[in-house]
Amino acid sequence: MEAHKEIDTRGLNCPLPILKAKKALADMGSGQVLKVVATDPGSNRDFQAFARQTGHELLEQQTVGADFIHMLRHR
Repeated sequence: MEAHKEIDTRGLNCPLPILKAKKALADMGSGQVLKVVATDPGSNRDFQAFARQTGHELLEQQTVGADFIHMLRHR
């Protein structure tokens, strides 16, 4: 999946990956896709809740090694 923007939040714990994603999405247009790479195991649950609360679409979540990858589409 192609992302318009990618942010690396490896080594950061909740709520920092969410806050960085929120800031990145604020600079993006409707329909654009943000890729977030995190190492916080709680980030899967956090991004699910973030998408429900903000209306952004959580397109995909995957685990690659120690990384948790989240793909979000701006509402």
